[in-house]
Amino acid sequence: MTVSRPVFRPVRRGPVAWRAWELAGAACVQTGAVAALRPGAAGLAVGAGFALASWGVLGFAFRGRRALGPADHVTLARVVLVGCVAALVAGHLVHGGPVAVLVALASAALVLDGADGWVARRTGTSSDLGARFDMEADALLILVLSVQAAMAAGMWALAIGTMRYAFVAASWAAPWLRSPLRPSFARKAVAVVQGVVLAAVASGAVPYARVVVAAALALLAWSFGRDVLWLAVRHHGARRGRGVHGTRRARVLDPVAR
Repeated sequence: MTVSRPVFRPVRRGPVAWRAWELAGAACVQTGAVAALRPGAAGLAVGAGFALASWGVLGFAFRGRRALGPADHVTLARVVLVGCVAALVAGHLVHGGPVAVLVALASAALVLDGADGWVARRTGTSSDLGARFDMEADALLILVLSVQAAMAAGMWALAIGTMRYAFVAASWAAPWLRSPLRPSFARKAVAVVQGVVLAAVASGAVPYARVVVAAALALLAWSFGRDVLWLAVRHHGARRGRGVHGTRRARVLDPVAR
C-alpha cells in the first residue's frame, strides 16, 4: 500500500497580513517614542493605552483591505504623533513642566495634516476610508490640544475638542446628520484655525488666551451650526418630497458628515 505524503504548502503572506504588520509596527513605534519622551507614569499609561486602542480600532476599520496606501502611511504617522502629544499632555497635567516638545510634536502633526490629502491626490489613492481616517486623526489632535489649552484658557476650551464628538453622538439620535455635506473651503479653514489656535495657546505664549480661544470656539460653532442647518433643511425637504421612510439604526464606526 502506498502511503501518500502530506503536501506542505508555503504560507503566503498576503496584503491583509502585511497591513496587520504595518499597524502593529506603528503601535510599537509609538510606545517606544512615548517611553523615550519620559512623560511620567500617567503619560506612559496614556501613551500605551492610546497605542493599543488605535491598533485595535484601525485593525477593525481596515479589515480585509489591502496594505495601507501612501496617504494612509502619512496619516498613520500623524496618529503616532497624536499619541505622543496625548502622553505629554497627561504627564503635564500631573507633573507640570515645559511644553516645548509637546507643541513641537503637535505642530508637526498639524503640518502633516495637509500632506496626506496631497499624497492621496498625487498617487490616485483617494478613498472614503482614507478621508475618514484623516478626519479622525484631526479630531483626536484637536481633542488632546484642547485639554492642554484648558489649563491656560479655562475648562470651557474643551468645548472645541468635544464639539465634533457631540455631533457624532447626536447623529445616533438623528441619523440624517450622517448625510454627506457639500465640499466647503470655509469648513476646512475653520478646522485649521482650531488646531493652530490650540497649539499656540498650549504653548503658554499667547496673550489674552481666553479671548483667542473664545473667538476660535465661536468660529467653530458657526461652522457646525451652518452645516447642521443645511442638513436639517435638506432632510425636511426629502421628507416632504418622498414621505417618511424607515432609517436603519446607527452602528459603531458609521461614517458621519463631519
